[in-house]
Amino acid sequence: MTINPEKFADHIADLVEQIPADPAIQKAADLFVKALTSGGVIHAFGSGHSEAVAMEIAGRAGGLVPTNRLALRDLVLYGNAPRETLDRYDLERDPAVARTILDLAPVEQEDLFVVISNSGVNGVVVELATLVKEHGHDLVAITSQAHSGAVASRHPSGRKLTDLADVVLDNRAPYGDAVLPLPGGGATGAVSTITSALIAQLVVARTVRDLLEAGQAPPVYLSANVPGGDEHNLKLEALYEGRLRRGT
Repeated sequence: MTINPEKFADHIADLVEQIPADPAIQKAADLFVKALTSGGVIHAFGSGHSEAVAMEIAGRAGGLVPTNRLALRDLVLYGNAPRETLDRYDLERDPAVARTILDLAPVEQEDLFVVISNSGVNGVVVELATLVKEHGHDLVAITSQAHSGAVASRHPSGRKLTDLADVVLDNRAPYGDAVLPLPGGGATGAVSTITSALIAQLVVARTVRDLLEAGQAPPVYLSANVPGGDEHNLKLEALYEGRLRRGT
């Protein structure tokens, strides 16, 4: 058996064609618009590689200004947990972590949450989703329906991220994430980060389009590496003083 990298590219190309037709993307954009027009902020959380997708939503060029990225490191950066806490291999499986992350975040009632997890079963993501819904916030999930459906929840309730979200965005990654089989078992060529990033950008783009069509100026970042970028961005961030965290 040999590995054919071109098959990976072909697989991704097929998904890139399929994903934009998912009606859940527009439903998520509708929730984004609802939050922004109500003065809300969008909080994105992902642990492990899913944090890369949260970075697609929060604080990047071409993205929405009223956004925050929540992360496991918040326990140390904004809380009183020791640095060694982040060395725990099972940290993302601990439900208790979620409440601390949420308590440390600058959250208001109009805010929306996006939780990204390929498996959707680890304790921190399920508990965070549970708390978000208990507090009355809208919740968008980006996950793999195939993987989540094939494994048991690691949360004491037995629930999964898909059980709690108002909108579920399927990144179409297979069970195990990778798509190129290896001799003797296993696979290489992970899908989820690529397709989840595409989904995140599609939701943002549709949100911006819908705001423009409603006659509203969308609060969108310029690159900090173009002339005038810093001035533009700081002016918009000032509208959300005390509610945005940047630089971490």
